[in-house]
Amino acid sequence: MNPQKGEIFCFNKPYTWTSFDLVNKVRGILRHRTRNRKLKIGHAGTLDPLATGVLIICSGKATKRIDELQAGVKEYVATLKLGATTPSFDKETEEDATYPTDHITKEMVENVLQQFVGTIEQVPPSFSAVKVNGKRAYQMARKGQEVELKPKQLTIDEIELMTCNLPSEIMIRVVCSKGTYIRALARDIGQALHTGAYLTDLCRTRVGNYRLADCLDITEFDDWLNAQTIEIENETS
Repeated sequence: MNPQKGEIFCFNKPYTWTSFDLVNKVRGILRHRTRNRKLKIGHAGTLDPLATGVLIICSGKATKRIDELQAGVKEYVATLKLGATTPSFDKETEEDATYPTDHITKEMVENVLQQFVGTIEQVPPSFSAVKVNGKRAYQMARKGQEVELKPKQLTIDEIELMTCNLPSEIMIRVVCSKGTYIRALARDIGQALHTGAYLTDLCRTRVGNYRLADCLDITEFDDWLNAQTIEIENETS
């Protein structure tokens, strides 16, 4: 293994950690192990703090592949609470409204989900990293400022209804393109069901060919590295 020449690591991002938290942790460990304080580390595709799952981290010259890796098809498993909304469309913020759900049937849910398969337009969440006039949208949203975001085109290849615990909860599997916000998809599914919806759980299970089953656990990363042969180069390499 040669982190300086370039390695690709696949981690299961812990719950409540930001993607940058994980990158910083990996950076510190690898820089210490390689004795290279300038070792480049980057990640391919941000995950929300309340999401878990596949986060690809690249080192050294492999950071040049980040755009390629980010472009890979993503797969998620998401749990949605029906009948309520939050400003962030997940559990980061408190519920701000409730809606009836008695009219919802499993057949209705299955039909609505298929409406989102294909190329669609999606407005990103205001609690997102999208830049508006040079500022991150979530920075404005958290201050209570109005955020107006433009719809973006994306592709959803598959949506599968995994569990249907009506009237309050469904679990879905989504296969989609880069740039898809599953929180926004939850919002839109809720609206299509004539109710509200937000995410209560989200796990990214695949990015391209990298799957959750193959991911490293950051708490075991040091021990895993101990079992590897690491090539050390001088700091200018």
